[in-house]
Amino acid sequence: MSEDTLTAPVEEHRFPCDQCGADFRFDPERGQLLCDHCGNVGEISGTGPWSSKSIREIDFDAAIANRLSSQEMEETRISKCPNCAAQVEFDPGVHAAECPFCATPVVADTGNSRHIKPKGLLPFALDETTARDAMTDWLGRLWFAPNGLQDYARKGRKMTGIYVPYWTFDADTKSSYRGEHGTVYYETRRVQRNGKTETVRVAKVRWRPASGRVARFFDDVLVLASQSLPKRYTDALEPWDLSALEPYHPEFLAGFRAEAYSVELKDGFVEARGYMDRVITRDVKFDIGGDRQRIHSIDTQVSDVTFKHILLPVWLAAYKYRGKSYRFVVNGRTGAVQGERPWSAWKIGFAVVVGLIAAAGVGYVVAMNQ
Repeated sequence: MSEDTLTAPVEEHRFPCDQCGADFRFDPERGQLLCDHCGNVGEISGTGPWSSKSIREIDFDAAIANRLSSQEMEETRISKCPNCAAQVEFDPGVHAAECPFCATPVVADTGNSRHIKPKGLLPFALDETTARDAMTDWLGRLWFAPNGLQDYARKGRKMTGIYVPYWTFDADTKSSYRGEHGTVYYETRRVQRNGKTETVRVAKVRWRPASGRVARFFDDVLVLASQSLPKRYTDALEPWDLSALEPYHPEFLAGFRAEAYSVELKDGFVEARGYMDRVITRDVKFDIGGDRQRIHSIDTQVSDVTFKHILLPVWLAAYKYRGKSYRFVVNGRTGAVQGERPWSAWKIGFAVVVGLIAAAGVGYVVAMNQ
């Protein structure tokens, strides 16, 4: 690793109000910094309609070879949860807190995490009240959820705004393939059925060799860089409008927490490459054409691979209810909700009893009519 990387400075995301000295926070509704103590409003430097929103990609090979400069790296103070292993940034003055991902009490250490600096982010567009309303509405539509959990979630502590880490990858691909093009045709046959002779049409496939080349440029293939939340939750929060990405400014993190990535860059590219291969396979089938396709081999050359480390906004609630943890996530831009689907044994049992009574009643009516 280069000397520049080892000397990356420690980032502290604190922004004191220039009027009263209290901490600013980023206000999603205003899109500005806001001091809750005195109401002062602050601008985020380097942003606005006059600023350039171009976000520079980073060379993948240079990063894998540890050739990134100190400008591409940062160190932040984090705490690692002993239960779910989430690595979350804490303010320097915080020494004890709950893990926002699983509600486990943790003692915040003063360890530093050195990592690739985010290049861009989607700022929060929904405030905590709006996110909580979306979560409670979602819970209210789950009839089998325990009433106690629903009430606890409505009256419980505030949700936590978390910037979740992602990788995006760009790549240019050129693929050559060999396969077969299938054309469906029909043959007429006479068969015996129930002592009668019938004429049927039987589908057959005529195959012929096929080969060729396909090319595709992949732009912003999105890969979750966190292991703290089940991927099925975060996938269900998509789509994200990546065209609205802002260049990274730490002011956007004021009042929020940021999770450090736990999926390394090379592992993220393995997942991205799997997605690319699936798309290339689809392209090859389309290129072969016909009614059916067989693919014998695909040889793909990948070049000009670049990446970005970005942060996406998620409102998170983690509750311990009757000894079990429940987690709910809300897309901080659109309000889409996902989470553990809780079940009430009492409600399920009641529904089963009602169903049996209804079935018995229908059976009784049918029997009387007969």
